[in-house]
Amino acid sequence: MLAFVRFILMGIGLIVIFVSACLYGVIRPRHRNSVFYFGRLFAWFSYILGVKVQVRYTNKAALPKQAVYISNHQSTYDMITLPYALRPGVVTIGKKSLVWIPLFGQIYWLTGNILINRDKKARAAETLRQSAAKMDERKLSVWMFPEGTRSYGKGLLPFKAGAFQLARKAEQPIVPVCCSSTHEQVKLNRWHNGTVIVEVGEPIDCLQWPKHQVRDEIVQLHQTMEQRIYQLTVEARGDAADYEGCTASQLKGI
Repeated sequence: MLAFVRFILMGIGLIVIFVSACLYGVIRPRHRNSVFYFGRLFAWFSYILGVKVQVRYTNKAALPKQAVYISNHQSTYDMITLPYALRPGVVTIGKKSLVWIPLFGQIYWLTGNILINRDKKARAAETLRQSAAKMDERKLSVWMFPEGTRSYGKGLLPFKAGAFQLARKAEQPIVPVCCSSTHEQVKLNRWHNGTVIVEVGEPIDCLQWPKHQVRDEIVQLHQTMEQRIYQLTVEARGDAADYEGCTASQLKGI
């Protein structure tokens, strides 16, 4: 019964968000803060699902006006947890083909996200140049998932280089964001679904990385984030009295 009520409430919420996004997009098309505003609306679904989201900053005062934010990409639940850490002027990068998805694609474009052509690897350098130029022109930050796909409980997948190449091309720092695992945490028929911790780290100047050591630096950052995600997960699930948690062996792979 509770799951049914939640589905109804989330359905109504999605309709309200989509209609609002369309109207706002027509009035203020591609505004730099649209993703921030509507991301926060999606974050309100956490209350419907009984999830408490805590956002922490290692050093909030040190966060730059522009950056490339990177975070772990777990599942659809990222849409209700990570937006709590969004800042004004942050957009995402998606494939141009997304614009052809009915309703979603048009809203994705209207809310100011950057659309790129990923079809030809030979154009990768040009794609980076265009994305960096759009960041500079509109004074944007970009949120990216360096794993390239959702992990679905498999732990932090290896990083692809695109986010780091963009940061170097745009001459902007990388800001790592770690979210505790949500794998098998949410039960739709349970009132309270525990705590999720989202931690925004300090900016990293990847321009200081020697060109021949960029891959090694990416691997090191991956290891650091993997360990931090594990620590946050143990803490979050230990604080959730009503959570039927994973075993220690399951957590080791996070």
